[in-house]
Amino acid sequence: MNETVTAATAPLRARAEIDLGALRANVRALRALAPDAALMAVVKSQAYGHGALRCARAAVEAGATWVGTATPEEALALHAAGLPDGVRLMCWLWTPGGPWREAVEAGIDVSVSGMWALAEVTAAARAAGVPARVQLKADTGLGRSGCQPGEDWAELVGAALRAEREGVLRVTGLWSHFACADEPGHPSIAAQLTVFREMLDHAEAAGVRPEVRHIANSPATLTLPESHFDLVRCGIALYGISPSPEIGTPADFGLRPVMTLSASVALVKHVPGGHGVSYGHHYVTPGATTLGLVPVGYADGVPRHASGTGPVLVGGKWRTVAGRVAMDQFVVDLGGDEPEPGAEAVLFGPGDRGEPTAEDWAQAAGTIAYEIVTRIGARVPRVYVDGQDGRDGRDGRGAPEKLGGPGGDGPARVDLDPTGHADEGRAR
Repeated sequence: MNETVTAATAPLRARAEIDLGALRANVRALRALAPDAALMAVVKSQAYGHGALRCARAAVEAGATWVGTATPEEALALHAAGLPDGVRLMCWLWTPGGPWREAVEAGIDVSVSGMWALAEVTAAARAAGVPARVQLKADTGLGRSGCQPGEDWAELVGAALRAEREGVLRVTGLWSHFACADEPGHPSIAAQLTVFREMLDHAEAAGVRPEVRHIANSPATLTLPESHFDLVRCGIALYGISPSPEIGTPADFGLRPVMTLSASVALVKHVPGGHGVSYGHHYVTPGATTLGLVPVGYADGVPRHASGTGPVLVGGKWRTVAGRVAMDQFVVDLGGDEPEPGAEAVLFGPGDRGEPTAEDWAQAAGTIAYEIVTRIGARVPRVYVDGQDGRDGRDGRGAPEKLGGPGGDGPARVDLDPTGHADEGRAR
């Protein structure tokens, strides 16, 4: 279900506002950092919680020429929904018996890390009567997927070249992934680059002519120009979040967080001192105060580990989660303030209105900002707005989406996906 609503007439329990204008601006900033490389917009796991189809299309509008997913099912859904002509799709997380033939027929670039995968994709290509687009992945030190250097790499490259000569596949890429690019100066970074170059040299000497060679993820795109090669793969940076505080803030790289998570305060009440709050009474009011009930909880992705520490902006003031985060709700101590029920509680956003950021929540929960945005659940509607890049407030469907206020004009209109993700696989 989809509908266009006005913010004034459609109060929501909670909303994750996704600023597609900010996303496009982030793509342009990242392209400027890697001007000689193409850019892949990584939209795995529903674009880190932001909505895969809408974010993929916005990224392409700003100059991304590749779109990447983890699973083939994610890539096939995007292919079915429709992306602009000429955009290349790639996926890399395969298991035996996966939908190889469907991916081959869709023209999706598939990653191959070993002989079993090469055997399955070549069989699928023969059955489909279409050459597969294969990217060979090298394990240069991460220790996850990817082919080991040495004899294993030589065997895989040789077998792929034989299949290419038979017309069964085309080796379109050679690639790898960093382990510690978000830790500036880590010795593994230089070591992996050395191994990657050696594995490239071996494959190219054997006769591989890849269209793209790539190893750079978001942190490498931001800080390691020597790693950019032909293509950079940007995930978390696309959504305006720094890969790690050690690298810098989003603003240091001209990035702006894309998601703002907020909820409507459901209840405000006076309580005396000594009043226990939430399960276990891990918080007890130090004196007479007011409590505000915020109707989101760990079922919506609010981390329970942030009980007693998670920051929230209510009425222009930072408040802290009081007691435990429950499945559907948590409480804040308002210190005597009395906002009206329905007042906005902002959990995180770009930070320029004084609200916390996803990084603040990551620190509060002892995790990373990637997890904070990605875990926001499907029952939180994604509300798509277009407020940062000077466009006219129209997305690829032509629906007005610009919010009033800064970057907007006139009545606030937003495009609402009430289920969060249910419409992402439908063509528009």
